[in-house]
Amino acid sequence: MHAAMLEAPSRSVRTTIYSVPVPSVIAIKTHCSSCHLRDLCLPCGLAEADVDSLDGLMFARRKVKAGEALYLEGDKFLFIYAVRSGTFKASLTLADGRDQVSGFYMAGELMGLDGLAQGAYASSAIALEDTEICAIPYSLLSELSSSAANMQHVVTRLMSREIVREHSLMMLLGSMNAEERLAAFLLNLSQRLKARGYSAHEFHLRMSRAEIGSYLGMKLETVSRTFSAFALQGLLEVDKRHIRIVNPEGLKRSFELRMR
Repeated sequence: MHAAMLEAPSRSVRTTIYSVPVPSVIAIKTHCSSCHLRDLCLPCGLAEADVDSLDGLMFARRKVKAGEALYLEGDKFLFIYAVRSGTFKASLTLADGRDQVSGFYMAGELMGLDGLAQGAYASSAIALEDTEICAIPYSLLSELSSSAANMQHVVTRLMSREIVREHSLMMLLGSMNAEERLAAFLLNLSQRLKARGYSAHEFHLRMSRAEIGSYLGMKLETVSRTFSAFALQGLLEVDKRHIRIVNPEGLKRSFELRMR
């Protein structure tokens, strides 16, 4: 495996900020064609020949422990990262110095696309649990895209998906009350977990209530109060971070009625 492909990701982690060791890189070639997440990740929609071309790029795999930064806001953009396991949060620093959570990423989702515009990552990616990622060198992916129309389409689709995600967040923050925001968040999380073969109705939140509040534009107290309200309405059973959606149709219906 090319040395540059292995070394560059490690340089992007400023461990003095998070006081954690630099995550290790596993020198194993990762094949998109045999990955169990291929229908959710980069190869989705590609012909077999194009997936074989992706295999030729020899993506590096890397472990990132809970609390560690994969990259930080302002780091040079070199890689797009595919989550193989675990959960990340993306956050950016506001003008007043506060951190704003801008997204949560799970297995099969891509991070780092916000670095395309300025050549530097616009947010930081922090692991919420022990994770594993694939480091995809953007320069090699770009070269492949220039010679394969289908690959060009995939990269464009990925960028479009990021724009849609940003628009969804704007809708959450701009037009919904607290209950609508949390209901939409839980339903979205439920759908994403179901697509990965997990239970859509019972799951453990990897993010704290404070992080959920930062993402949804809600105070911590409001997040906790809204969880309690949903429990009293018989929509959820809540045990700290363990969530069971007792009445998914009711949760969805209350959300949809307010959206009409």
